[in-house]
This record gives sequence, C-alpha cells and structure tokens, in this order.
Amino acid sequence: MTAIITKPEQSGELLLKLSRETVPTIDNGKILELRESGASKAQELAIPGRKDEEWQFTDLSQLWAIDFCVPQPVTIDKNALATFLLPEAKNSHLVFVNGIYQPELSDISALPAGVSVGHFANAQNDVLVNYLGKEKTPEFFTALNQAGLSDGAVIYVTANTVVTTPIHLLFITVVEEIPRFYQPHSLIVAETGASVNIIENYGALAEHCSDLPLNYSYFTNAVTEIYLEANAEVIHTRVQRESGDGFHIGRTIIEQGRDSRYTLNEINLGAKLCRHNLDILQKGEQTETNLHGLAMITGQQTTDTHSAIYLNHPHGITKQLHKCIVDGSAHAIFNGKVFVPKPAQLTNASQLNRNLLISNKARVNTKPELQITADNVKCSHGATVSQLEADDLFYLQSRGLSADTARSLLIDAFSAEILAKIPLESLRQRLGQCVACRSVE
Repeated sequence: MTAIITKPEQSGELLLKLSRETVPTIDNGKILELRESGASKAQELAIPGRKDEEWQFTDLSQLWAIDFCVPQPVTIDKNALATFLLPEAKNSHLVFVNGIYQPELSDISALPAGVSVGHFANAQNDVLVNYLGKEKTPEFFTALNQAGLSDGAVIYVTANTVVTTPIHLLFITVVEEIPRFYQPHSLIVAETGASVNIIENYGALAEHCSDLPLNYSYFTNAVTEIYLEANAEVIHTRVQRESGDGFHIGRTIIEQGRDSRYTLNEINLGAKLCRHNLDILQKGEQTETNLHGLAMITGQQTTDTHSAIYLNHPHGITKQLHKCIVDGSAHAIFNGKVFVPKPAQLTNASQLNRNLLISNKARVNTKPELQITADNVKCSHGATVSQLEADDLFYLQSRGLSADTARSLLIDAFSAEILAKIPLESLRQRLGQCVACRSVE
C-alpha cells in the first residue's frame, strides 16, 4: 500500500532541500559537520502540527501551502537603511540582506578592543568550534537552520571587557514576488566578567511601515545562540517587524554561567505568523534572568511565544512579564515554562502574562507553567485577559478627549511598561510611535 504524502511532509522535504542548496561562505569543517548533523536531525524529527502539544494553537497550514525558493543576493542602497539604523549604533552595526552579510552596509569602527564582531568568514575558528551549534535539544526548525548554515553574525566579547556601545544586528528582507526562504543565524559569546548590549532586528524593506502587508510571502527561520560565562552580562533587545505577509519562526538559546545576568526585551509587531521559542539554561548559582515581552497584532496575525527556563542551581532568579495587545481577528499565544528541580533551592521565580483584547474577535491562549520539586523557593505565576474598560474610556472622554484618543492613551499605557525597558532611546521612541499609530487604526 502506497503512503500518502501530506502537504506538511512535502513542504518539510522542500525546506530541507532548499537548506541543503545554500552554500557556506567558508570551507570550515565545523560548519560542514553541523550541516550534515542538522540535515540528519530534520529527516528524523516529526514536522510540527496541531496534534503536537507545543503547537496545538498555532496553525501552520498557510506556511505549508507555499512553495518557497532559495534566497538570492540583492544589492540595496545604503540610504534604504535609514529607517532601520539607530544613531546610538551608527558605527557598531552588522547588516545582512536576504541572509547574506553586507560589509559595505556594515560599520563596526566604534567598537573597542576586546570585542570581535563579524560573520562566519572572519570569525575566530576556535569560537565556532567551541560554541556554534552547542545546543543539543532537537527541534525541526532549528535542525533546518543548522542544515542550511551558510553565514551568520558572530559577536565575541573577551573576559572583563565592558562594551558600552550597543551592537546592532540588522536582518533585512527585500520582499519580491517569488516567495523566498531565509535562515539567519547569530552566535553571541560573553566571556567571564564581560558586558554587552545587543539589538537584534528583523524587518522588511518597504516604502511604508515594514510590518504592514506587502502581498508577497517569505519565510524567515532564525536561530540565535547566546552563551554567558561566569559574571557576564548581556542585555538583548529583539525586534520583529517582518512584512505582514511574512512568516517568522525564531529560536533563541541561552546558557548562563554562575553569577551571570541576562535580560531580554522582546517586541513583536509584524509577520502574518510569528513564533518565538526561547530556551534558557541556568548553569550556575546566583544566575539572574529577566524577560520582558510585548506583542501587538491585528487583522489575521498570529503571534506565539513559547519560553522554557531551567533553573538547576541554588539562588537562581528569573522574572518574566509578557504582554499582548490583540485587535481585529488576531490570535496571541503564550506558553511559559519554569522548571525548578530539587537542586535549585532558594530560587526566586515569577512569571506573568497580561493580555489586552481590543476587539470582540481577538483571541488569546495563555498557559504559564511552574514545575517545582525544590521545597525552599519563592515562585509565582499568573495570567490575565481583559478588554478596554468602559469606565476608563468614559472618564477620559468626560475630560474632553475623543474616543480614539482615549483608546490610544489606554493602549499606550498598557505597552509603556515594556517599552520603557528598551535601553536605546531612539528605538524606544520609534517603537512607541509605532504602537501609538497602530492603536488608532
């Protein structure tokens, strides 16, 4: 009896084929080894679907319905980046266009000694060997990214180096009629006592706000690996503003050594479908993790955030606040897991997901989880789902504000707590303006 190949299986095979067709920028044994390993994993792993608990609320059928093609090199003018570049990182940014490093658009002249910033071709070989692909947890889209490893951003901060200048990683997609498949990869290493502030930015090149529909689809499958050694600090801001017809699936993997501090400020505004898998492993005592997330979606958009934090040692701290603003017929999903096994005594863990539904058709599925076997801990978790309060709107309108202004003011107040965490003033203002603009649409 002949097996029937379903569309997801056909699409999975196509994406793996496209991954294998990409050409590495350097002839490096480590990268070639990882590509072969990733291809093998992708063939063995099940393709995600609604029957899987981790994907039960995320409909990938629109993704599987598209026959994507390999990316092509594109040349763009430097002036086209004006809406993406940040003045604080004027001389400390790397630019990738359609997944390909663009040296003529990049500038790292402001970075001090002790920090190495570049891409696979000019990265130190021992950094690639010791850290790239170190994560071992199998997952289909991560395996695809590994199978297609060709180029990527590399930031390496040596021991006790404090980098005060923010480093901007900019991944730009030039949207075209042919649907393309892109797989960015970033590797960030902070050695003992090092400190660095990183902005990871995904967006589409367009004549208007990049997270609005452009009527052309593409797929960004991104993986970021971050390794903090003892007493290191990484402040990480991740901004996703893909085209409204784009698909974005990302995975961020963090390993933290003893006494290290990791902070994530995550903003999701774009893409037809956005999924971010966040995996954090605390590998030493007195490790601190702070996660701040904001998603604002409308129309038919879907945003899905899945986080897993593993606290395996005493005196660990983790604080997570994730907010969603959902309008139109959009769908927000949050699943946050915190694991506190018996060795993780004296842990302090808190997790909260707050959701604001703007329309009657907006949907949210939320599932914060704590799995605790330690007996001397301070842990809490929760979720709220609410709508704009009629009394609050009435009060503001009674003070002379229009209905649209009152509505916008309440939405801005809801998002302000997360936006205030962003360490770059120009980016904070830019995103605040975008939120304000969308709140009155």
